[in-house]
Amino acid sequence: MGINVSRTADLGSNQWLQRFVGRQHIAHDDEAFWSGLLNYNIVLPENSQDQLNLDSRLESLCQSFIGNNLKTGNFGSLVTVFLEKTSELLSLSDQESNMHVWQTFNALFIIRSLVKYINETGSEFQLLQHFEAMPSAELLQAALEQQQETLAESATIAMEATEHSAASALPVIVDGSKFETFIDALVNLIVVIPVKEFTYHLHLEAVNMLITLLSVHLFSQQPTDKSIVFRTVFKCQHANVLMSALLHFVARMVEVPHTMFGSSSAGSFVFGIAESLLSIFSFRKQPDVLKSGQGAGGSELSQRFRTHYPLANQSLLLILILTNHCTAQENAYRTSLFGCADSKDSPKQGAVSFQIDFSAVYETLCLIVTIDQATLLLYLLLHRNERFYRFVMQQQDLEQLVIPILQTLYNAPDSNSHHIYMSLIVLLILSEDEGFNKNVHTIMLKNITWYTERTISEISLGGILILIVIRTIQYNMLKMRDKYLHTNCLAALANMSGHFRALHPYVAQRLVSLFETLARKHTRLDAQLKEPADSAVFVNVATTPEDMLQDLSVLEEVLRMVLEILNSCLTNQLVYCPNLVYTLLYKRSVFEGFRSHHAFQDVIQNIDMVVGFFSSRLQRVQEQRGELGVNEVLEVISKGASQWSSDRLRKFPDLKFKYVEEDAPEEFFIPYVWTLVCKYGCVHFSSESIKSVTTDIAC
Repeated sequence: MGINVSRTADLGSNQWLQRFVGRQHIAHDDEAFWSGLLNYNIVLPENSQDQLNLDSRLESLCQSFIGNNLKTGNFGSLVTVFLEKTSELLSLSDQESNMHVWQTFNALFIIRSLVKYINETGSEFQLLQHFEAMPSAELLQAALEQQQETLAESATIAMEATEHSAASALPVIVDGSKFETFIDALVNLIVVIPVKEFTYHLHLEAVNMLITLLSVHLFSQQPTDKSIVFRTVFKCQHANVLMSALLHFVARMVEVPHTMFGSSSAGSFVFGIAESLLSIFSFRKQPDVLKSGQGAGGSELSQRFRTHYPLANQSLLLILILTNHCTAQENAYRTSLFGCADSKDSPKQGAVSFQIDFSAVYETLCLIVTIDQATLLLYLLLHRNERFYRFVMQQQDLEQLVIPILQTLYNAPDSNSHHIYMSLIVLLILSEDEGFNKNVHTIMLKNITWYTERTISEISLGGILILIVIRTIQYNMLKMRDKYLHTNCLAALANMSGHFRALHPYVAQRLVSLFETLARKHTRLDAQLKEPADSAVFVNVATTPEDMLQDLSVLEEVLRMVLEILNSCLTNQLVYCPNLVYTLLYKRSVFEGFRSHHAFQDVIQNIDMVVGFFSSRLQRVQEQRGELGVNEVLEVISKGASQWSSDRLRKFPDLKFKYVEEDAPEEFFIPYVWTLVCKYGCVHFSSESIKSVTTDIAC
């Protein structure tokens, strides 16, 4: 069989494509034509510019297709060819299927290119018209007459078929059954055919095809519950096996083969037993490409993940699309993800949608959690899948997951606000578990090189977590002024506060300094509000008294929470936190202006009681020994702590906060997910045509 190597530069003059988009009907069983059309190599677009170049060279062909296909029905013929080849693949051996896989991929790539063009320039109704269009009687007769010339023995049958279809000269739009069959074939291709070297790109193309079909959301204002594409995909009877396959693709993280279908870089193909046997090897996870980028920014890691592991990347994005749409009604994909279980367990209770190796999922997420879409998947699993949450809480290497999340927050200026927000919510969800709050203070870390505020030779995971959350609060106060961000930061610290242990001196300083910084801001803002309007020369003219009052109210809520966090630690863990007591003694003056404030005085009374107890002990020791050094002061505090009773303190309710998803979460998540698809996916859409992405991240 001859091989036609198509270059993007000469697509416009390709005779097979010209015939396909032309005015002549091509039957699905015209083997000579389809062999000619589908025997080509193409370099897949790797970025938006590649896609733009390809789109510009396909423009005239696509226009001809739109103008002619409703009469020729050639798109339907191509879909039928794809369906037949996909069905045949399931019964072929590896030795037989290389060429077949290649042609099936090529057919699917053409279908995807046309679907993408229709989505970007037309409507969903037009897309379905092209799927279901049948050839007109006139063109069908012409095609049959052409067949008569080469197949004389079938002339009688051909004439009968012509007479039968002559009743209509217009394309017939049927009930959508072909589109449903096409979706089923894509799912079968993904879940049934094993991923091997020569099938990798076919699996990738099938996943990309589903993403492209669902991208109709981007180019239409129509609600998804009215969309036939969405209704067809979401009524799929195989949601469990599809979600299982996609999550396996993510967890296994198979690196893209260096060649497609066994082809060399020159574009030639070599088929035979030796090549086929070579392609049967078992894939293993190869994370070295990503490991070399640890500590790098999320954008750099995302680029590496997309380039080296495109099937995992696209599968992850498709999981997010399927689970975040149609949340108001029964969503089988969402239920499936939230109901999966560890393959190493034998679930005794509760329905299980599918089983997967949680260790593999966890390890992969640890590697890529600094990428937006990975953080979002982690959030969904922790928040909604109780089995996965319990599994994560049992891990002994929690630092592998937590530290990359902290790096995302540390590099907040380089991240988008949505990613920062989701990273904080993940920390909040983790902090809901008492075991987690205890364990993070037992995991010791050395030489945290990416933390450049101060050199720290050794610190607990809990300590660095506190430092980063405090830093995020201060960054937010200066840059973002997002009340919900404050709330999530403080809620995570509050959940942990009753378990603070062995706090590093610098961590204790930062906790008290957080209150000090906020207190200064409160004092300044309060003074500005009390000044006469005509003398308030230092107030930004764009800031109204109402805005300042609102800022003051938020600030008082934050100050109150910081005081409650300090109080919680002193009430529950004073004996284990001498450095915090030392810092409170040293910085006792920062609380003076708030002792009489109605919003704070009850909590400050507890702090004052602790400070007073240890101050008097230090004073007595100083009278005996003279001036004390730092170590001597800490020694006095440690001895005093053993005699301290928390019963002296006023009792407050335990600080326990639980993340609750807001009403109508799709208003946040759907635009966010599609922004990630546009920004980090392998399928590049025309940004000029997009109507539905409204997040603040550029596509």
